Amino acid sequence: MDDSAADLQRLEALRAGVDRRLAELAPRTGTAPDRLVEAVRYALLAPGKRFRPMLTLLTAAQFGASEGVALDTACAFEMVHAASLILDDLPAMDDAGLRRGLPTIHRAFDEATAVLAGVGLLNHAYAVVSADAGLDSGLRAEIAGRIAGSVGFSGLIAGQARDLFDRDQMRDVPALDRLNHEKTGVLIMAAAQSGARIAGAGEAAVAAVGEFGRRMGLAFQIRDDLIDAEGSVEGAGKDVGKDAGMTTAVSLLGVDGARAAMDDHLAAGRAALDAVGGCDLVAGYVGRLFAGRKAAA
Repeated sequence: MDDSAADLQRLEALRAGVDRRLAELAPRTGTAPDRLVEAVRYALLAPGKRFRPMLTLLTAAQFGASEGVALDTACAFEMVHAASLILDDLPAMDDAGLRRGLPTIHRAFDEATAVLAGVGLLNHAYAVVSADAGLDSGLRAEIAGRIAGSVGFSGLIAGQARDLFDRDQMRDVPALDRLNHEKTGVLIMAAAQSGARIAGAGEAAVAAVGEFGRRMGLAFQIRDDLIDAEGSVEGAGKDVGKDAGMTTAVSLLGVDGARAAMDDHLAAGRAALDAVGGCDLVAGYVGRLFAGRKAAA
């Protein structure tokens, strides 16, 4: 088996491990009303690339920790991401009908159940981190703080509010980058940095991983803009054409300019990792993910 095939096999094994652990950590019948449990499991266990938890695991491994030590933290970040998708898709937000190739939660169940499932998953992420006996109490508190920061008024919630309230206003590239960083980049940063901290990485390495995460968030959002402009529902696994009339990387820069900006962010992210000795596991994974440039993770 060549190195490339071995790497792909390892990545698939890690992703499958995340899926198994998510199924174990998700609420089960009898712990909450059955309809709510069903909705949460429907959202959380839907097929996905598991990009954020994979970053946590690979970053932890890159700096010398066992992936297993970081697994519950990785799953907590996927719970936050799944919750953000549920809330983002609501009729009051983007009113989306399809996510990860399946009807959105408010379509498959109802709007009230979707809201409860999203809020429940956010809180469950904190519970998972706080119960992780493999981490010391200080590290659990730090990771919970990183999650809170990525969700709150400098993260997902702020970005979604900015997107909703300023949707009709023209934005320049710096304003769009700020929005995309809040909506996407902050959580990716936190996921990667948490893996590095679990492995005991120093401040310089954690900062470099943070810059890498920031750049990945911007690159992912540009890719999402490109998919919305050029992709199909079948290929994306979600609604496309939703950004018509809105300011996006494509509307500001054109398709070719948006692709160039995405590639610039990917190169800058890799350079940040190279500055602390390189992170071949992480960079190789991201390179493979962007090579196809299909649906968002």
